[in-house]
Amino acid sequence: MPYLALITLVLYFALAFGWRSWRQWRRTGSTGFRGISGAVGSAEWLGGVLFIVAIAASLSAPMVEIAGLVTPWAMLANPAVHTAGMALAVLGMLGTLWSQTAMGDAWRIGVDRGERTELVARGPFRHVRNPIFTSMVVGLGGIALLTPNLLAAVALVALVVALQLQVRLVEEPYLVATHGAGYRRYAARTGRFMPAMGRLQEN
Repeated sequence: MPYLALITLVLYFALAFGWRSWRQWRRTGSTGFRGISGAVGSAEWLGGVLFIVAIAASLSAPMVEIAGLVTPWAMLANPAVHTAGMALAVLGMLGTLWSQTAMGDAWRIGVDRGERTELVARGPFRHVRNPIFTSMVVGLGGIALLTPNLLAAVALVALVVALQLQVRLVEEPYLVATHGAGYRRYAARTGRFMPAMGRLQEN
């Protein structure tokens, strides 16, 4: 299934990053990209680098399989696993696009600490504080089942670590500083990546 995985990934990234950035630029004059934050070597910088590693590794995983450089793990190379993988990839893509749409003009990739954006609590954000990131993990998890090899596993692990660093060390401190008690109340009733899990203390 590496060809299907590659096509799905290209479509996913084209919509989630390309189309969404173009739409943001048309609406606001900005693409929404804020880049990697933090000093080189810091934990938050590492999170940004790992995010790029995850994207690169996820695209490379089906390519190296197509080229015959790696073989998929036998225990996962069967139609049932591939079907589950495709379902998760599509679910992750739809969840990402839904969540990005719910953010409206507040959508960003990265954080500019001098910028104040709307605190979004509508759509999927009513239940989870970071539904875009949750959807991305689901989507890349699906791709890993379509191309079950070492690079796909590296991509998934790198993404999970990157998102943990980004959310805990960059985004949550920024949102607390920007929105104060309003964000604390929201975070006290809403899970970080899953409903009811990773809530923050209100005070």
